[in-house]
Amino acid sequence: MDSCQDLLEEYGRGPVILSRVLQEIPAGSLDLSADEGSWTIRQIVHHIVDGDALWNGFIKQALGGQGGYFPLSWYWEIPQDEWVRHWAYARREIEPSLALYCANREDIVSLLNLIPESWNNTLEISWPSGETQTLSVCDVVQMHVDHLQGHLEDVRYILQTHQKNNKT
Repeated sequence: MDSCQDLLEEYGRGPVILSRVLQEIPAGSLDLSADEGSWTIRQIVHHIVDGDALWNGFIKQALGGQGGYFPLSWYWEIPQDEWVRHWAYARREIEPSLALYCANREDIVSLLNLIPESWNNTLEISWPSGETQTLSVCDVVQMHVDHLQGHLEDVRYILQTHQKNNKT
C-alpha cells in the first residue's frame, strides 16, 4: 500500500468484498469444504470475523498509547481447530457474524481517521513459537487485509474444487 490512508480504505472495504464473494456462493453451499476434515466456507467466514474481533483489541489498546504488551496467549493455548469447535462455527448462522464484521470495521476506520497519529503506535506480542514481536497499528491493519484476502482465496478454491468435481 502507498499510504496508511490507502491501507485504511482497503481495510474498510473488507465487508463489501466479503459480501460480494458470499453472494456468488450457490444456495446451500456454505457447508462445502475443499476436502474431508478441512474448514467449510461457513467456518472460514466465522474465523475471518473472530480474527478481526480479536485483533481489534490490539488496535484499541495501541490507540491508548505507545508500548505495552498485547496478551493473546490464551488463544494460542488451544489449536484453531478447537476454537472452531468451541465457538460452534459449523452450526452458527453467518449473518450475525457479518453484521459484527461490518460494525467492527466501521468502528476501527472511524477511530483511525480521527486519530491518524496513532498508526505507528506499537505493542509487543508473543507468538505461539515463543518469539516476541513489536507490531504497529499499521502492521495489524495490513494483517487484517491480508488475512481476508488469504481466506477469500480458500473460499474460491473450495468453490472451484466442487465445480470441477460436479463436471466429472
